[in-house]
Amino acid sequence: MLQKFSLALLATTVVVINANPASAVTMQVNSGPFSSYSDAKTVTFDDGTANDPNGFVTYSNITTNIVQGSVSGQYASPLGDTTKFLTIAPTNTNVAGNSGFVNIAFKEAVNYFGFYAGSLDSYNYIDIYKGNQLLKAFSGADVPTAIANGSWTSTQANLFVNLVAETGETFDRVVMRSDGIAFETDNHAYRLANQSVPEPNAMLGVLAIGACGMTSLFKRLQHQVTLKG
Repeated sequence: MLQKFSLALLATTVVVINANPASAVTMQVNSGPFSSYSDAKTVTFDDGTANDPNGFVTYSNITTNIVQGSVSGQYASPLGDTTKFLTIAPTNTNVAGNSGFVNIAFKEAVNYFGFYAGSLDSYNYIDIYKGNQLLKAFSGADVPTAIANGSWTSTQANLFVNLVAETGETFDRVVMRSDGIAFETDNHAYRLANQSVPEPNAMLGVLAIGACGMTSLFKRLQHQVTLKG
């Protein structure tokens, strides 16, 4: 009986361990214009610049990328957003934000970056780096539950995208780029790795260790029962 229970517990442990995704960075979404992570710091662009009031982020390759409102054929304000935001368009276009890409560098390692995406398109891209190493590249088509069709009014094309590093992983640079008109985002959020609370994946690891310990305990009990018999 103890042997069967021990084997069942071991099988449970394997499932818990495998629940931790192999990818270095995973993508989640939430509704609304702001991050659902309460410990995140935010860059809003409301002052018309790409300056981080917290002093941890530097934006580069910024030209005419900070805009407000909507201009047909150029950019559209994210759904419900009446403030200034960031737009990115290809360099060969004569529109606002035609810098091609924007580089976002963090002074300290982070394990989370998020943004409110407006009229999301499949040709919008975001690259996650650790130093010069590309950890992950996403397109608008990769966003869970999203329909990346450029809609100005659909909540499935206007939603908050969260990029979360797996337990123990960090990154320090993000590149946002677009092959078409345009990639509109606002309320960029990030979380410093050295100030973060444990994520659910970390708790899964604790549960896995605890399950392994219970397996060892039942093996010892089984051995004692055999000796008494």
